[in-house]
Order: sequence, then C-alpha cells, then structure tokens
Amino acid sequence: MKQPEFVPYDDYERRPEGEMAARAERFYEQMQSRRTVREFSSEPLPPGVVEKALRAAGTAPSGANLQPWHFVVVTGSETKREIRFAAEEEEREFYTRRAPQEWLDALAPLGTDADKEFLQTAPVLIAVFAQTVGQLSDGRKVKHYYPMESTGLATGMLITALHKAGLACLTHTPSPMGFLNKILERPKTERPYLLLVVGYPAEGAKVPNISRKPLDEYVTYRS
Repeated sequence: MKQPEFVPYDDYERRPEGEMAARAERFYEQMQSRRTVREFSSEPLPPGVVEKALRAAGTAPSGANLQPWHFVVVTGSETKREIRFAAEEEEREFYTRRAPQEWLDALAPLGTDADKEFLQTAPVLIAVFAQTVGQLSDGRKVKHYYPMESTGLATGMLITALHKAGLACLTHTPSPMGFLNKILERPKTERPYLLLVVGYPAEGAKVPNISRKPLDEYVTYRS
C-alpha cells in the first residue's frame, strides 16, 4: 500500500475575528439574492466564465479524493433541443402518472409543469454525472465511494461560483435521466445527477414569491 505523502498547508490565511464575521456576512448577503429562474435570455455568456466556475467545482472535497464527477457542457442548439424533448417526455409522465398528489401539491407554489422551454433558450446546459467507477493515473479501475455525496458538494460549489460571477441557474432533475447518458454518450458507470441550466435571466423574468426558513428552524446548537 502506498504511504501517504503530506505537504505544508501554506495557502491558509488566518484572518482577524472581526474580518471573519464581516466576510461571512457579506457572503450571506450575496448568496441570499440567489434565486432559481425558469425564464432565461438566449444571450451568449462571456468566454471562460463557465470554465472558471467548473474549476472551482473541481476543488470540492470528495471521498478518498477520487473526485467522482463529470460535467458535460452543452451549447449546441440541436443537442439542447434533443435534451429538451427527452426531458419533457419524462416530465409528462411524471406530472400525469408518476407523481403522487402530495408531491404535486408541494410543487404548486412554484408554478412548474412539463414544459421545459428553458432547456433550449438558455445558452448553456451543464449535465452533471456521478461516477461509480473511475480510473487511476496508472490505468487501474477503482470503485468510487460516496459518489453522490461528493458530486452534490461539487455541484453546490458550481452553483455558488456561477452566482458569484453574475449568472442565474436552474437545477433540473427529470426522473429518470438515463436519456442524458445516451444523448451525451456517457458510459453506464456514470449516473446522471442533475441538469444545470445556466445563463442570464430574461428581461422581466419573475420568480415565485417564496421565503426561506429562518436559521433557528434548521440549525441546532449543542454544547
């Protein structure tokens, strides 16, 4: 077994307590303005922005540092159209047959339905895949542990990076999503995690009038 190798953590910078609190507050203020949008402009994105956000996503922690994710960036109109039609087919099944009424009632305040025009309108789609099996640098295959949890962490960082850059996102999860493997030619060892729609909000875009839970409803402190 290969022995672990460690290097000094020279990039860490400890900040004064007051600055720490101020930076945390500024970050919260920036992130609280993040909203999921379903009305996108077709305006193309500046070169390099998505790539830099993906680099940030690639810094996420992962089980055994195996980084079990793969991102497919889709910009072609024909591929986006194919994805839209496949997603809408699954969504029609979901809304008319598969979804229990309780779930439909929960979705009602968001105004969602089987029509997914944004999959064609938005300039970029990012299909996120979780890899169950990977390949080491020497060519050996390796089983990935905690691939869904790790991919979730990377996806959260990606959404955060895109928001910080000034873009809007929508997390789309039609179920099942196996059509993404076929359309995007990804192997069976990769499981579709979600489809991230990325772009600028359309002029006059509206979002649901909803609120977020206050801190004391989702945090408990214990000594």
